[in-house]
Amino acid sequence: MSAKRLLTSPYSRRLALSRRRFLQGSAAVLTGLAAANCRQNLAGPPAGGSGGDGALHIYTWANYTDDSLATAFTELTGIPVVVDIFDSNEVMLTRLQAGGGDAYSLIYPSDYMVSEMIDLGLLTELDQSRITGLDNLKAQWQNPAYDPNNAHSVPFCWGTTGLLFNREATPGVPADWDFLWENQDALSRRITMLDDMRETLGATLKSLGYSYNSSDPEAIQAAYNRLLELRPHIAAFKTTGFENELLSGDLSVSMAYSSDAIALTLEDDRMEYIIPASGASLWTDTLAIPATAPNVDAAYQWINFMLDPEVASAAVERLFFATANQAAFNQLPAEIQNNEDLYPPEAVLAKSEGIVAVDTASTDLFDQLWTEVTSA
Repeated sequence: MSAKRLLTSPYSRRLALSRRRFLQGSAAVLTGLAAANCRQNLAGPPAGGSGGDGALHIYTWANYTDDSLATAFTELTGIPVVVDIFDSNEVMLTRLQAGGGDAYSLIYPSDYMVSEMIDLGLLTELDQSRITGLDNLKAQWQNPAYDPNNAHSVPFCWGTTGLLFNREATPGVPADWDFLWENQDALSRRITMLDDMRETLGATLKSLGYSYNSSDPEAIQAAYNRLLELRPHIAAFKTTGFENELLSGDLSVSMAYSSDAIALTLEDDRMEYIIPASGASLWTDTLAIPATAPNVDAAYQWINFMLDPEVASAAVERLFFATANQAAFNQLPAEIQNNEDLYPPEAVLAKSEGIVAVDTASTDLFDQLWTEVTSA
């Protein structure tokens, strides 16, 4: 069976699919995969070294793979897929530094984390003669600053970080990050921020007029102080798991990645996603092979699979992320190409910035202050 037949679904059905229902249905997905004898295992982290069992062990963000992708890959290659989930780049890095590098053959680090992991010697230098489809990448990802010539990683998807809100539970319409502080009493305990050090402190820096990537200790301290002011009004730091509470009205506003936000805006007309006027994070997530990967051959096969325009475009239609693959973008329905939440206008993107690796002293300060504010 072809990847196209396995992965393609009508756009009208995609509109009806929600990230919330996908998460709720994960147990049913597992049962279905087992019944189909597809040999997938999408639950639970592999033990250290278990990546040597012949399966492809993947460490990724939530909702970047689904049963359709795993099923198609296994039917095409015969290789079982095991997926483990992380909710921040720092969690992923800590896992690999603690010995998890020999448990995974394919990981999904973000742009700035790729730079850090290269410096730490944690990534394999790619043999690009084994990769098919790099020429399909959009021009801006052919030679990215975080990994020149894509020597250690392959751009997979991109998006923005902004505010997702329930119009019926929010006093007014957010225009910028300042909305959270200006309305903190009305929003008290009805806000979630990302459980991501660089994103949340970066957004706070942006709200003060600084760069997401400021390495000025005084600016970082000022962002900490401002976030500490908002801390009593924040219900939780969450990267995922806020969706049901937003839909029910128990939450008003959640800082969210565009891929997660779009799923809810398509499900419920009360949900709206905005990119703050002062600018936000413009992120790229990648495919990379750990330096100690146990199944490098399977990792290259997955990279080639994900670079296939038919596979990539079908994944966009189901999973709501923006593709870095120009050939895949060209195959998308006009409704998706013109969705400005997914593909914002250039004027909006111009105010946003990618997160980049900062010097060790700044990283240590971010770490220290993030620990203090999240434990406050």
